[in-house]
Amino acid sequence: MTKILIVEDNELNRDMLSRRLLRKGFELEVAVDGQDGLNAMRNKNPDLVLMDMGLPIKDGWTATREAKDDPEISHIPIIALTAHALDADKEKALAAGADDFDTKPVNFPGLLEKISRFLA
Repeated sequence: MTKILIVEDNELNRDMLSRRLLRKGFELEVAVDGQDGLNAMRNKNPDLVLMDMGLPIKDGWTATREAKDDPEISHIPIIALTAHALDADKEKALAAGADDFDTKPVNFPGLLEKISRFLA
């Protein structure tokens, strides 16, 4: 079963995304800040990460950069999720090492297409 790690501090966003992904048959892991997300990437072996960028403790840009600099976990695809929809925000996420980018509120069918592309 495909395991997705959701790194999201907003409980409502986390719950909505979790329920929808569970219904699609994914196994889920959850982290609530960037440091927890890095720890989960190292210890839970997810197949893909959905990374919020505006996180406490360690923001998503920093966590993504650190994940991509770590040879143990750098292969894990990271899709950046943020409410900031400006081109500069997308460029910042991709420059940090994110493999793709999506905005909130999430267009779920579009996100599923991105997830499928990385897991193919």
